[in-house]
Amino acid sequence: MLAKAAQINIGFNRFVERRQFDRLPVDSILLTCTLALIFIGLVMMTSASISSADKVFNNAFYYLERQFLFVVFGLTLAYATWKIPLSVWFSIRPILLVIGLLLLAVVLIPGVGQTVNGSTRWIRFSSLNIQVSEIVKILIVIFMAGYLTKQQAFLRDSCRTAIVPIVLLFVVAGLLLMEPDFGATVVIFATVLSMMLLAGVQLRIFIGLLGLAGTAFFVLAYSTPYRLERMSSFLDPWKDPFNSGFQLSQSLIAFGRGEWFGVGLGESVQKLFYLPEAHTDFVFAVIAEELGVIGALIVIGLYTCIAWRALKIGRACQELGQYFAAYISFGVGSWLIFQAYVNIGVNMGVLPTKGLTLPFMSYGGSSMLMSCFALALLLRADYELRFQYRETKKERRAKS
Repeated sequence: MLAKAAQINIGFNRFVERRQFDRLPVDSILLTCTLALIFIGLVMMTSASISSADKVFNNAFYYLERQFLFVVFGLTLAYATWKIPLSVWFSIRPILLVIGLLLLAVVLIPGVGQTVNGSTRWIRFSSLNIQVSEIVKILIVIFMAGYLTKQQAFLRDSCRTAIVPIVLLFVVAGLLLMEPDFGATVVIFATVLSMMLLAGVQLRIFIGLLGLAGTAFFVLAYSTPYRLERMSSFLDPWKDPFNSGFQLSQSLIAFGRGEWFGVGLGESVQKLFYLPEAHTDFVFAVIAEELGVIGALIVIGLYTCIAWRALKIGRACQELGQYFAAYISFGVGSWLIFQAYVNIGVNMGVLPTKGLTLPFMSYGGSSMLMSCFALALLLRADYELRFQYRETKKERRAKS
């Protein structure tokens, strides 16, 4: 009992009591960084899409109008999710996993899944295209958080804790690669492995899983012609700048034009039908061109701050024995930072081209809704941490 009390004191003193003057019931830094990304994303997505929207839809603000609705729906979903105790998600985690696997299977059914640019990743619902992989990412985080919580006593002493994650990852990877969606597969693998490492799984198990995943991705990348072409164009986009290297070369031109302070908001040239998918996958390149290195570093800093707060919340929850909240925090932080950095890396030419959106910033309803949903789970973990702090202080006062 004394050891447990000491553990609680350490957790509260290190994290919660430092924010005792925070008037909001959630982490104000985390919320501020997220809202800043959403605002910057709305502005830059509009700037990136205004020309194509005017040409295709005869409405320069077509994408802005839809994205604004996605933001409203996303924030509404986030608030509703924040009101739900994490114990509810823990209790239904197997159901959520089954739903995710069914969605991955259903999207592959001819006539159900929508094919765009050779990939079948979407399910048409009324006037919306729902990207299944975005939903599956957060469902896997919830399931893995529950699984690691149940296996807490065996994480450091048994190899059996790795069996379920291995099977799950390869089943999900198989379904995703049939779409194909290599980028989502990489993000899910990275997120689950990070959760396992932060949960305290044996280092040799983690290294083994990392080596297995790395070998599998290497084989996949070099055994498929179109992925091999992407790798070669990534290594030297100027070798074929008007064909396989077109996207990357145009993105790099955008970065070069931006220099330190950018060419000015709305003044991008690359977005004028030169840079494909400028408002979705390559919105960061437009940010770099119009706002320069300074603007790009601000965006990177905001994502880094979100990941840092997620790890801080997760660590505090872990110290207090709130393991499900801790692993949810680790999972959400890992997912958001990995996806953001992969997208940014693709835009900068340091990673091969992937069809991944920039969380909170790229155009797309599925990405925005699931990013807001994930944020709400993180904020709920922080809220429950604060609640336990208040209850513990009341107990101390009562005893004294």
